Amino acid sequence: MAISRSVSQKPVSVAEAQLARVAGDGCARHPHLNGLLEAAGRHSARDLADSVHLLCNLHGRYPGLIEIALQRCPKGEARSWLEHASEAFERERLYVVRLTSSVGPLPSTPGAAETEASLQAARHALETLATSERKGCALGAATALVGDWWPIRRLLDRAAARVGLECPAPSLPDEASVVDVIRLASDTPASERALAFGGEQLLLQHRALFDLLEARAEARGDY
Repeated sequence: MAISRSVSQKPVSVAEAQLARVAGDGCARHPHLNGLLEAAGRHSARDLADSVHLLCNLHGRYPGLIEIALQRCPKGEARSWLEHASEAFERERLYVVRLTSSVGPLPSTPGAAETEASLQAARHALETLATSERKGCALGAATALVGDWWPIRRLLDRAAARVGLECPAPSLPDEASVVDVIRLASDTPASERALAFGGEQLLLQHRALFDLLEARAEARGDY
């Protein structure tokens, strides 16, 4: 199955489209994430701590998106990939939890109730994607999460370096395995559309999280 770009261009596979989606719409392009990676000012530690706490709130709970998707996935290529991804992401989850306890308390910020409401809505959105009845939706969200985790991991590692915490070696599925599972599991136009939707929605939640972090940093100002 392939998605046509135009008559004159080579068709793009579903897997290639997913990788391009993560690269183009993922949090790696978010200015606040890049600012956190580069910042060295007097508020950088506070802003890094805020990002770690909110990431833990979204992805540090068990079961997460990948585990819920695995629980509902029938035997086959997608299930095998999700099993690997689940094992690897459990290590990432433990890393986030350990890091959260090491960076200090959540920075005091105006609008705490609004922040919690936003995070609750995001967690609900991820659960909805993971439990979708549309074949391909949960896999689309899971593969997008794995792909979009790499820039997040850079942020976590920067926070860990500041507090002297050892960074564990990442073990998430590589790009080749993502391409393979999408190619094997996306066998109908409907599953292709569902996979694209799941990926888009996961990336939307990540961008919204960094929008929230940026707004919180601005709300704190110089205090």
